[in-house]
Amino acid sequence: MLSLRPNCECCDRDLPPDSGDAMICTFECTFCAGCAETKLGGTCPNCGGELVRRPVRPASMLKKYPASTARVLKPQGCAPERAA
Repeated sequence: MLSLRPNCECCDRDLPPDSGDAMICTFECTFCAGCAETKLGGTCPNCGGELVRRPVRPASMLKKYPASTARVLKPQGCAPERAA
């Protein structure tokens, strides 16, 4: 089951469980859509995997299966913006 991490690892933006802007890799590294697109080019800086939209857990299931509250943040930030 996905942990639904609460924030972007790059900019620390809040990403609640119902956010359509959360992007994850197969290891569940979590980034906001803005960082995933502009800073990371759709590739996870941790594993090199593809970043895809994180599914939304139905609200009716959040009580039984709550989202994670553990924040993960890269203190050094993410990769610099790529040249267009």
